[in-house]
Amino acid sequence: MHHHHREIPESELNSSFKELGPIPLIGSIIAAVIGFGLILLAGPVESSDGNQQFLYSWLVNFSFFLSIAVGSLFFVLFQHITRAGWGVVIRRFAEFLSMGMIPLFLLSLPIVLSIAFDSHLLYSWNDANEVASSELLQKKVGFLNPTFFIARWAIYFTVWIAIAKFFFNRSILQDQTKDKSLTLLFEARSAPAIIAFALTVTFASIDWMMTLDYAWFSTIFGVYFFSGSMVAFFAVAIICSYSMQVKGLLKNAITIEHYHDMAKLLYGFICFWAYIAFSQYMLIWYANIPEETEWYQIRQDGEIWTVISYYVLVFGHFIIPFLLLMPRTLRRNKVWMTGGAIWMLVMHWIDLFWLIMPQLHHEGYMPGLMDLGCFLAVGGVFFAGVTYFASGRALLAKGDPRLSESLAFENH
Repeated sequence: MHHHHREIPESELNSSFKELGPIPLIGSIIAAVIGFGLILLAGPVESSDGNQQFLYSWLVNFSFFLSIAVGSLFFVLFQHITRAGWGVVIRRFAEFLSMGMIPLFLLSLPIVLSIAFDSHLLYSWNDANEVASSELLQKKVGFLNPTFFIARWAIYFTVWIAIAKFFFNRSILQDQTKDKSLTLLFEARSAPAIIAFALTVTFASIDWMMTLDYAWFSTIFGVYFFSGSMVAFFAVAIICSYSMQVKGLLKNAITIEHYHDMAKLLYGFICFWAYIAFSQYMLIWYANIPEETEWYQIRQDGEIWTVISYYVLVFGHFIIPFLLLMPRTLRRNKVWMTGGAIWMLVMHWIDLFWLIMPQLHHEGYMPGLMDLGCFLAVGGVFFAGVTYFASGRALLAKGDPRLSESLAFENH
């Protein structure tokens, strides 16, 4: 890495989110309205128990947008803890997206309320009859009970929102004050924050996704979710950067060098995801314990699950992007990388669909109107919230003392 001094026009330094106009907010609200309309339309149509299908479809899409916010929060913390300079020009995107934790708190309510109102449509461990008949579940009831589940949910969102707001508000403040001591504060606070982040993300993914099958467990499930979240964040960061530049914003600030670094990190986390996915599978296959293998058994039976397990995820989520992102020239091509980022988001959604939906449909299930409705509703509310927090804010962390290092960043 090498850097020298580089200036950008004053107007670009002061560019703000409001220059995008009202389209992001209006578009998000329209998507949410269409989404809720589709949910109402699909509710009674798609299954005899529309509520159960709704909860599963909602959980898939809630987990998808949560993973983007989780990845963004980690990027902010990791930039500060490593005192990284290169990423300052894209850090504001991550700060905006991490504030999506606030709308996600509201979006998690259908899941939490289903538990609070004694529903076992999503989690069978919340059924008194199931507890009475299962010796295994009786031993887990100290952890898997509605009161403790709801308490943990409250802790997760308290921690995430507190961390996101702390870094967002002070970063915005630094735009005006240029106070270098704030950067030292970010560095000091990012260390304890990253520990709280790791614990809450791990337990949240266990609570919301792994306990759909209360008998199954995997000690690296949290890391699996985290690896997918980082793939999602870097894909979104590339798409945001490109979209801004198409609109004529940040054209000088974000260079091909930054795209190259985002592409390398995307590539790295694609490999990390594959490593964790293989490790989890290989250990369970090797140990061959019935209560562990049953989870994979469902995903190897049923036509659609077999196709996703063996072909879509292995090739689409790993081998194809692994080969296509390998050449340096392709990683330095904005249009190519934006296409690749969209592809990876689709694969990441299918990965979450594959983690969650087979618990409801053992035989197989194709996404339908309900899934599209939940995607638009959750995504619309998420982006409307992010847009609200971003409105009027600068697109660059222009008070950061490392901005000049980021502007001049070059790969060698």
